[in-house]
Amino acid sequence: MATEKKKHKNVLVMRLSVLGNVAMAIPVLYPVCKANPDTRFIMLTKRWPASMFHDRPANLKVVDFDVKENYRGLFGLLNLARQLYKMYDIDAVADLHNVSGTWIIDAYLRLRGAQIARLDREKPKRRALVSHRSTDPVTPIHQRYRNVFTQLGCEAPDNFTHLYEGRDWPVSPIVLEKEPGQRWIAISPFSSHRQKAYPLELMEQVIAELSKRENYWIFLMGGGKAEKIALRGIARKYKRVTSMAEVKHKFIDEYALFAKCDLMLTMESANMHLASLVDLQAMTIWGPTSPSCGYLGYNQVVEDDIQLDMDCRPCSITGDKTCKYGDYRCLGNIKPEDIVKRVVEAVEYNAEHKTKATKLAQARRQEQESHDNKE
Repeated sequence: MATEKKKHKNVLVMRLSVLGNVAMAIPVLYPVCKANPDTRFIMLTKRWPASMFHDRPANLKVVDFDVKENYRGLFGLLNLARQLYKMYDIDAVADLHNVSGTWIIDAYLRLRGAQIARLDREKPKRRALVSHRSTDPVTPIHQRYRNVFTQLGCEAPDNFTHLYEGRDWPVSPIVLEKEPGQRWIAISPFSSHRQKAYPLELMEQVIAELSKRENYWIFLMGGGKAEKIALRGIARKYKRVTSMAEVKHKFIDEYALFAKCDLMLTMESANMHLASLVDLQAMTIWGPTSPSCGYLGYNQVVEDDIQLDMDCRPCSITGDKTCKYGDYRCLGNIKPEDIVKRVVEAVEYNAEHKTKATKLAQARRQEQESHDNKE
């Protein structure tokens, strides 16, 4: 007779860094929480990524911590694990990170009877892909995250739409009203690894060409001092181009902006995944990495991506390797005019079909109102 899987009361979920990887957990974690209402999920992550978790399910608790403050090294992490167990009575762990730091917490909680499930990092498949011994893609990260929860006996449906499903989109005092006929494009030209970034001088050509269209408004995304200075110079040159790096803002402000945008043009970066959280189409420029590495944004499609077919791609899973040719030709050989063409085609196609859908909905409402009045 088969034994029934244990129903867990308190599941610790861990993804400590980086920003994009934490963002990728949200489209998996929110449906898991909703499908398992009798289980409390405690999401452990670092302070800055923790602020991404907006409109979270009632049974999701987000706990942020700072390694440098109180939890450095073996004894610091053991102290963290001890506090988590004491505060939340953890009886299972969904380790979405699977690195040495989380192993310490896993080990402590296992000794106290918790069931542990870890992310499969698929290292052999990753090595085979970047060494070109195989073309088999790495399993998408969202599926591997879901697999961790199913190991614990949790229901893990694949049905995320966006953060604000069934609710009004967020508003922000720093995001203007969008006028009819305007096209809003968010452009994120940077990445955590500079090797993954399209050359800024070429991206400026893209921005310059797009800005010639009077109904196009462009919002440049970035953070950090160097990025802020670079984007400031570009924004000052062209009309209807705004650098969001100049405006102090939080994630909710970005969500409010992205909800009004028609498209995001981005590198393989955290912003690609933030776009997914508000159901925004992301056109991603891929260089040393590729969608086959498993990090395509949730509900984004490869057909929207911009990449060159080269024998040396992908050469890295995360984009942290130096180009063996020294010139990053996988990015430098992408022509700005080709990017502009793809962006304009996508934006105008979306606008046309959105207009048709709006008119059809209005016609149906009018028809229904006329029918109701006759009755």
